[in-house]
Amino acid sequence: MTETHLSSTKFTSLDIHPDVQKGIDDTGFEYCTPIQAMALPIALQNKDVSGQAQTGTGKTAAFLIACLNKLLTTERKESSKKNPVRALIVAPTRELAIQIHEDGKPLIKHTELKMGLAYGGTDYEKQRTTIEAGVDILIGTPGRIIDYFKQGVFALDALEVIILDEADRMFDLGFISDIRYLFRAMPEPTERLNLLFSATLSHRVAELAYEHMSEPEVVKIEAEVTADRVEEIAYMPSNEEKIPLLMGLLSKAKEERTVVFINTKHMAEKIEAWLKSNDFKCALLSGDVPQKKREKLLQQFKDGEVNVLIATDVAARGLHIPDVGLVVNFDLPTDAEDYVHRIGRTGRAGASGVAASLICETYAMNIMDIEEYIEHRIPVEREIADLLFKDPVKPDLSKLRSNKKRDSRDKKGRDNRSKAKPHSNEKKEHAPKERERRAEGNPNRPHRKNRKDNVRSEKSPEQREAEKLAALEKRKSAPSKKTRIPLRGQKNIEVPAIG
Repeated sequence: MTETHLSSTKFTSLDIHPDVQKGIDDTGFEYCTPIQAMALPIALQNKDVSGQAQTGTGKTAAFLIACLNKLLTTERKESSKKNPVRALIVAPTRELAIQIHEDGKPLIKHTELKMGLAYGGTDYEKQRTTIEAGVDILIGTPGRIIDYFKQGVFALDALEVIILDEADRMFDLGFISDIRYLFRAMPEPTERLNLLFSATLSHRVAELAYEHMSEPEVVKIEAEVTADRVEEIAYMPSNEEKIPLLMGLLSKAKEERTVVFINTKHMAEKIEAWLKSNDFKCALLSGDVPQKKREKLLQQFKDGEVNVLIATDVAARGLHIPDVGLVVNFDLPTDAEDYVHRIGRTGRAGASGVAASLICETYAMNIMDIEEYIEHRIPVEREIADLLFKDPVKPDLSKLRSNKKRDSRDKKGRDNRSKAKPHSNEKKEHAPKERERRAEGNPNRPHRKNRKDNVRSEKSPEQREAEKLAALEKRKSAPSKKTRIPLRGQKNIEVPAIG
């Protein structure tokens, strides 16, 4: 850990409530990071802030300190509704919400403020009970927050602080309509403190700030797109060499804490099987892992029980895992911005780290967009023969969960598991009859001799042609039907359009 990522501003030089300052002292922090040094003086004066800084630079502590200071220095607003919360912190992912909650615990230790969590996937009744008991600060993801809000578990009419973390990610995950729904239930922007933090302040985020904040001051920490303390390197293996190269890199890193990023869940499961078969201590983190198991895996990774975390991009944002020394892009991301967030898992809070990327045959074209986005070339090491893992043990890939799901579907994507298969004896018993019926045509259709419309076959071709002409003349002479007006009812009553 180095001190080069800190500014010369001390927390004690800022006008922070004494109880919050005690919490800061307990964490051992003395100097602010650049984003904290720029944003806190503004937010502590109850002015809105729209902040941009790289991941891992202390944004969470900045908005938590500002939030706690606001709640401790102003009187609680009156509300006629049940369980009004004073502050709401919205995060795009469950892991980020949990991390914010953990970071806030030492800061509220010397206050009487209470925090609560609301995120999907687990503990529905437990979270609800905690919120109903009364919380000052509610931290969560949009879906679960709205769920509880619509049920009246808490109220937003007396809200004093609203914080959006990773606002650009809200757009990417499709949460922005939910965010606007919550904003409409809050007091006017001038009656609350609005804090918005993000790794990138895009036009979409700026528009959101303009709509729902009160003249926010924009704070940007201009830095390299990728941190100087992260050493970047790339390799160019064939698709067959990727797994041996990955295992070779992990062997070279020894017990160093490593995150391996994969683009697809199927490949992530395949990598997990290979690593476990070759005695690597690894865990898989993907979107369909149950929340309790996900939290357990992350804790095992933080505690050192496993030293390799295989992850899809669900883990690319907001997770603060200390001392990650190596990040491996097993698959190059299709979105160049995701590359920055992936390698941001290492080199956090002043530490150094290595980011290795495998430029394979499948994703090689993505490297051009990535290098254009980060505005520099990534050094490429072409000699990989010495890095390849020798004689790896091949796992049984037929037992992968994703393989089982594929096998359970037919060519048209229909699920075959629910189809009842006849007993083998039944097949033998009915087989001759089935063959006889199929030889005659459709087995469910009556024989031609017994059909009611058999009279048609007795007519001559001339008679059938005459009947067709007569039917056509009748259709032409029939009065035309009135044109149907869409989305109108009877008697000119308008029917509202959907949406």
